[in-house]
Amino acid sequence: MTIEYAILGMLSWKPMTGYDMKRMMQESPVMYWSGNNNQIYKALVSLLDQGYATSELQYQESAPNKKIYSITERGQEALLDWVFKTEPELPEFKKTFLIQLSWAGNLSVSQIEQMLTRYEIIISEQLAMRKEEKRRQKNFPNRSRQEQCIWEGIYENLQMALEAEQNWIQQFRKNLKERIEKEDEN
Repeated sequence: MTIEYAILGMLSWKPMTGYDMKRMMQESPVMYWSGNNNQIYKALVSLLDQGYATSELQYQESAPNKKIYSITERGQEALLDWVFKTEPELPEFKKTFLIQLSWAGNLSVSQIEQMLTRYEIIISEQLAMRKEEKRRQKNFPNRSRQEQCIWEGIYENLQMALEAEQNWIQQFRKNLKERIEKEDEN
C-alpha cells in the first residue's frame, strides 16, 4: 500500500488530522500499515507540495491546536486515477504460521495439535471481530449506497478468507489423523 494514496482515500471521505489518520489505519481491516507518525506527516507534506491536499489550523482553547487536512480536486483526480489504473496486486500468501508448521515435523502429534488449536483460536477471534465490525458498519458512516456496498464486499472478502483458513485447519487435522492411523496400522 502506498501511504500517500491511503491518506488521499481517507481525506476523500472526510477532512482529518494526522492523528485521526494513524488511528484509522491501525483500526482498518484493509490498510496494512504499521508505520509511525513521521511517515504520515512526511506523506502529508508531499501531498501538500503536490497540491493534492490542503491544511487548515484549527485553534482550540482548552487543547493544542489541530491541523486539519483536506483533499483538493487535483488530489481527488490523482486518487481516482490510482484506484482505476493501477494493476491489482496478487494476494499476499506469506503466513508465519505456515513457516512454523513447515518445521514442525519433529514435534509430537499432540504438539502439532496444540499449534493448530492456538492458530484456530486466533482465526476465530479475527473472524468474530470482522463480523462484528460489519454488523456495526464501523467503516460505513456517512457513505453513499455504492460505498456501503463496497465496504460490505470488503468485509465479506475478509470473512471468507478467515472461514477458508478455518476449513483448512479442519481438513489438515483430518489428514494428519488419517496419516498417523495408517502408520500405526503398518
